[in-house]
Amino acid sequence: MFYTRIVSSLVFAQILCAQSGIKFTGSFRTRVESWNWFEPSSGDPSYTFSGNLLRLNVSQSREKFSWNTEFAVPVLLNLPDNAIAQGTQGALGIGANYFAANKRSSNAAMLFPKQAWLQWKTAAGQFRVGRVEFADGSETAPKSATLAALKTTRINMRLIGHFGWTHVGRSFDGLLYSKNSAKQNFTFLGAIPTRGVFQADGWGWNQTALGYASYTKPWSSGRHTADTRVFALYYHDWRSNVVKTDNRPAATRSRDAANIAITTFGGHSIHAFESKPATFDILLWGAAQGGRWGVQNHRAYAITAESGIQPKWKLKPWFRGGFGQSSGDNNPNDSTHGSFFQVLPTPRPFARFPFFNMMNNRDIYAGLTLRPHARLSISSEYHGLSLTSRNDLWYLGGGVFQPWSFGYIGRNTAGAKSLANLYDTSIDIKLNTAVSLNLYYGHAQGLAAIKSIYPAGRSGNLGYVELMYKF
Repeated sequence: MFYTRIVSSLVFAQILCAQSGIKFTGSFRTRVESWNWFEPSSGDPSYTFSGNLLRLNVSQSREKFSWNTEFAVPVLLNLPDNAIAQGTQGALGIGANYFAANKRSSNAAMLFPKQAWLQWKTAAGQFRVGRVEFADGSETAPKSATLAALKTTRINMRLIGHFGWTHVGRSFDGLLYSKNSAKQNFTFLGAIPTRGVFQADGWGWNQTALGYASYTKPWSSGRHTADTRVFALYYHDWRSNVVKTDNRPAATRSRDAANIAITTFGGHSIHAFESKPATFDILLWGAAQGGRWGVQNHRAYAITAESGIQPKWKLKPWFRGGFGQSSGDNNPNDSTHGSFFQVLPTPRPFARFPFFNMMNNRDIYAGLTLRPHARLSISSEYHGLSLTSRNDLWYLGGGVFQPWSFGYIGRNTAGAKSLANLYDTSIDIKLNTAVSLNLYYGHAQGLAAIKSIYPAGRSGNLGYVELMYKF
């Protein structure tokens, strides 16, 4: 009866909004996650919890002026209260991160504005001011289904993302400008990231800011279609009271109260080649960084190269493979910080079992997707993971999410480089236009680096069931 009343109220609200030209939409996502982290010497690495997210959106779109207001209600239930080990072993999976970020409470909930913006369309471009969601790489949507899928799964959110896989996510408060045409797109974002991600309270700001500019050009020639982007990203972290995560000795890091100011230049180019027997694709992405990491100079890079083939068979398979590498720091005692900094990404598309990210990382990747039905997709991936530099750390995280936490953690592997082999499978089912189901299981076979920190058991597992309802 209670849920029937809720659904009836939502339907009634949609009718009223439609009559006034206002659009009312929303979604409810519920996910049950079961974690079995690498075996620690203390704490419990095996637990199950529930994460839920209700989003309610009211918007109006006109020819020259639009506005959007969206509220989010994350509800976290049964978070693990004994999943943080002592010393280097640290948090035993993301459930521990939620618990620690919410005042060590096993249950947490909050209501906060996820989006609240005004938008003007002029001859000079489109201006959006307020609280927005943003994902770098998503400035344009290719007409090619292959390129659109590549952008969604292998390009977007590598450096800036709303972290939508977590049960809170993040937004950006500032100005978003774009100038778009059929031949090109220019986008600029100047913003402060909001709190959230693991912390249910997403109201406030963080003491960091970013500026991002990109130029994207879609192009084609015969059966060849492509999408190419170049970008520049400036990130500034002025939190003098937060200890930086890097491979320097703890005493050295604690004395470094200077700001982080990093500029990243990079781009991507993705290509699809249509032929009668199959569709081929190539993906290239790269970035170079310079600036200041506290009192150190910062110099780093990251590169990715992938390709795939889609034979025109009944199951519509998509075979893909590639290689990615980001720099690590070889000398913790010199004046240069060489670890690639991933800024504010959504790591999960590139680390479906998120025990790693793109920092000091080498990833040999292979994947297979089967699409036997328009409503069914099955995807399996393999990642051969190692550290680029044995003198650097094994990094985890996705950037700042509260003022008093750095946003990344690092674990010293005592010179070991081989991290893990990751095998996983996900199943996506569209039950109807409003309801979808996602199932995931990943197994990490820990190697020397993980064994150096978790000698009692170096294998980890993650499984979840997720249901999404959109209205």
